[in-house]
Amino acid sequence: MSYKPSITNVTKASSNDKEGLYEFIIKLADGTECRAFYNRFPEWKMTNISRLLKTPCPVCRKDFICKCMDSFTADFEGQMTGDEWINKAIAE
Repeated sequence: MSYKPSITNVTKASSNDKEGLYEFIIKLADGTECRAFYNRFPEWKMTNISRLLKTPCPVCRKDFICKCMDSFTADFEGQMTGDEWINKAIAE
């Protein structure tokens, strides 16, 4: 199965503006929710991503902690910066 995450909404969960650290909740088209951590300095860079345990993993179908979303970090970062989800979430 080929999985392609598609972001539908991003909200800012918390931030430390002084240190440039941000936490976002990412909602995907398939109903999966992830928590992503970003560092703003020197440029936006994802430091960690994990799936919230509300639905089974769309990749391995496990209903507990897995690291499947780590392999899609490039897809998430491309959408977050390319579609300007970060700027939209910070502006709210």
